[in-house]
Parts: sequence; C-alpha cells; structure tokens
Amino acid sequence: MKPLKERVSLTLDENVIKAIKDLADQNDRSFSAYVNIVLKKHIETENKK
Repeated sequence: MKPLKERVSLTLDENVIKAIKDLADQNDRSFSAYVNIVLKKHIETENKK
C-alpha cells in the first residue's frame, strides 16, 4: 500500500519553480513527485549530521 500523502500549499521563488519543473521533466516525474524526492533526500542528509 502506498504511503498516505497530504496536500499542502507552498510559496516558492520563480527561479526555484522553473528549476524544479525542468529537473522533474528531465526525470520524467511530476513537479510534486520531484519536490517530494528532493525534500526526502535533504531530510536524510540532515538526519545523518
């Protein structure tokens, strides 16, 4: 079973949005899925400190 997800609203800088959209497209993922991946990786990195 997939983990539960919750809808949130974020306000991001335009350049961040464009960069994420470009990277998501390159990786054949949705904007939301890519943001989720990036945040998970960041959290894992921070937890290792």
